[in-house]
Formats: sequence, structure tokens, C-alpha cells
Amino acid sequence: MLYNTFFLKLKKPSLLLALACILFYFSFAYNLVRTDYIKLITLYVALFFLFYKLVNNNKNNLSFLTWIAFLFRAIFILAIPNLSQDFYRFIWDGRMILEGFNPYLYTPESFLTNNQFPVAQAETLYAGMGTLNGSHFTNYPPLNQFCFVLAGIFAGKSILGSAIVLRILIIAADFGTLYFGKKLLEKLKLPGHNIFWYLLNPFIIIELTGNLHFEGVMIFFLVWSVYLLHIGKWKQAAVVFAASVSVKLIPLLFLPLLFKYFKKPTSSSIAVEKSYFSKETSSKINLTKLAAFYALIGGTTLLLFLPFYASTFITNYTQTVALWFQNFEFNASIYYLARAIGYWFTGYNEIAIIGKILPVLVILFVLYMAFLKKNTTTTQLIHSMLFVFAFYLFMSTTIHPWYISTLLVLSVFTNYKFPLVWSCAIILSYLAYIQIDKADKSENLYIIALEYIIIFSVFLYELVKRKSIEN
Repeated sequence: MLYNTFFLKLKKPSLLLALACILFYFSFAYNLVRTDYIKLITLYVALFFLFYKLVNNNKNNLSFLTWIAFLFRAIFILAIPNLSQDFYRFIWDGRMILEGFNPYLYTPESFLTNNQFPVAQAETLYAGMGTLNGSHFTNYPPLNQFCFVLAGIFAGKSILGSAIVLRILIIAADFGTLYFGKKLLEKLKLPGHNIFWYLLNPFIIIELTGNLHFEGVMIFFLVWSVYLLHIGKWKQAAVVFAASVSVKLIPLLFLPLLFKYFKKPTSSSIAVEKSYFSKETSSKINLTKLAAFYALIGGTTLLLFLPFYASTFITNYTQTVALWFQNFEFNASIYYLARAIGYWFTGYNEIAIIGKILPVLVILFVLYMAFLKKNTTTTQLIHSMLFVFAFYLFMSTTIHPWYISTLLVLSVFTNYKFPLVWSCAIILSYLAYIQIDKADKSENLYIIALEYIIIFSVFLYELVKRKSIEN
């Protein structure tokens, strides 16, 4: 029966497209150096084209799409990430915990500069993660740290073995996202194949499965939580939401948006689900349920952080998180424009000031979306989450490629396509350091400008199109 379902609507062109993807992914995983820019962008663009054709041609054959989604990920199983060094820090943190150290209290650099080697292969791991990463305290939340510990337990002193364990966890999370994502799409009366715009996207396969970024695990818990909310299991949803926060802090942005979600039922509330811009009059907020929901999230999150608590923990952690707004800069959009204006007026980089203003703007926008938009249904809530996270990214000083994975998964539950376009254009960020003078390590702002011209053009087009439909 499974065999018949798999091949029922499968055509020869789809098999050829899948075979081409297999060959390209294998080359990407085992025969690509990050600085080989021509090969990097050629493989990525080819994979994106093939991905689009595969999903578009097999919308009614989800079994086939599921199987190849697993197969493409399996290609990377034995690969060492070639576009990111972060996994070395993951391994370091996991081994630190197994040795009895609190990873939030020590930087790798503090040990190596004193010729101390607290974990196996300390010098190799430090060299792999780089001095920038190694000179700062870890910023990975506790559930993420638990994943790192599992790698240390099951892989021992093998770096490749650790990468394999981490990769299996991320792949498992992706298929959890597939399971709950499909169920949520069905509940929202949206096409089931939409989830494959996320799951089969080469950006997701390369950045999460390939480069071992744990946004995929955070997204699994987030999608699961939204599904539980939609079917009314808000207590379970709160615990799962806390798990998402305990992998990556990003979901904290969405907490205010839930303010209007817990409404006392009204006879006409079902009609609101049909449109994000519905004029339906909302009922009163169920403050008791809302408070209990927030309390469950807060309590579960604190409980997960509790084993790592120490007198200096909060200071170290908040300072490390703040670095992303006030010290680091990469592949930004609005910030680079603000930085240029700052240079014009003062003659030097004003990141210390701009980096404090941008988070305030993000907070104000989140509050606007929370209190002035109607977020009483799951459809409305997801739309607001999409816009809030897009605004956060537009205002950020640092946008690494894998950051947009959350935006992409939210988009599959809407009609917006700009995150899908961004998942293709994001490859340009890897070309940002191409300079005629190789000694010049500054970003090529022409490439960054091209990326964001594409993104903002599509984004504004979709907004205008949506506005015209409403009118």
C-alpha cells in the first residue's frame, strides 16, 4: 500500500529532478570549500530551482516529497559543516558540562590562554570555533545545551561523531515540524504541500542539517505549540513554547502577541478565522487563562535554566546577548543605512548608539502588533508573528543566513512569499566578503544592497497587492 501511494502520481521527470538534487547535495556536503564562491552560488541556485520544480510538480504526492526530504538530509550525515564553525562551540559546551563545568561561567579563551585544557581536544575545538566565538560566554539556552551533552555522551571524543549526533537531533526535529505543520495546515484549511516550501528548501537543508544550526529544533517546538494552541490545549502549548524558548530565545518576541488570543468565546468567533483583517468585534480577554499561560511559560523556562544558575550567570548571559545588537554587524539592512547616516554626521561608527535604539523600535512595533492588531485567531496570530519577526530582522545589526528560517516556516501558514525569496537571495550574504584586495575583510556593500533590494521589492509588492485586494 505504501509502495502504491509513493509511486501513484510520480512521474519520470520528478525522479530525474530528485537524482540531480542528490548529486548536487553530495557535492555541496563533501566537495565544497566556502571560499569557492562560484561553485557555492552555482550549486545553491541550481538546488533552489530543482526544489521549486519538485514541490510544484508533486503537490498531490506528499509521500514522495516526504521521502526525498529525508533522503536529501541523509546525504549530509557524515559531513563536517563547511559553511559554519559554530558546531565546534556546541561540542565544547557539551563536553564542559560532562566535565562538571558550567558553560555560562567560562569562556574557552580563559582556559587556553592559561594552558588549561578542560575538555578533550580543547585546542582543536578552540581553533575550529575561532577567537571571536571563543572569547565570549556561551549564549545557547539550556535545552540546546542538553543536545550538546547528548553529542558528548554518544560520540565520546569524536568530532565527526558529535556532528552526527547533533545532525540526527536536527533531522528528527524537522520531521516533527513536518508532522505538526501538516496538521496545522489542515486545521487552517491550507494546502498540505505548503510545509515542503520549508522542509525541502535547500536553505533549510544546508543551514540546519548541513551546518548544524538548532533553529530547526526551536521551530519544531514553536510549530507544535501553535498547533496545540489552535486545538485548545493551551497548558501543553505553554510548556512546549517554553521548550522552544529554551532552545533559542527568539520566541520571546511573540509572547505579547498572545495577549488577545485568550478570549472568552462568542457565538460569531469562528467567522474571524477566515480573514486576518476581519472587522469582527472581539470579546473580552480571559485574563485568568492568559496569566496562567504566561506563568506556565515563565515557570518552565526558569526551571530549565535553574541548573545553570550562579551569581554571575545573568550578567554573563545578558552581556553576551547584547553583543549582537551593540558590537557585531553583518548582512544588515536598516542598520547599515543608519550607520551610513551616522558616519556622515560624526565621522565614525555609531553602533553603540544605534544598537540601543533599534531594540527599542522592535519593542514598540511588537507592542503595536500586540495591542492594536486583532490576534484572536490562529491565522491572525501567525500573520502578526510573521510581521514582528520580519521587522526584528530588518532592524538587526547582524543577520546570519540561518536566522531567517523562523520567518520562512511562519510564511508557509500565510500567503506571503517574500521569506521564500529571501531564502534564495540569502546566499548572497556568503559572497559579502569578496573583495579585489583579499586583505580587505570588510563586507561588499554592493552585494548586500542587491540582496535587500530584492527582498524589500518583493515585500513591498506583496503589501501593496494585499492592500489592493482589501480595497
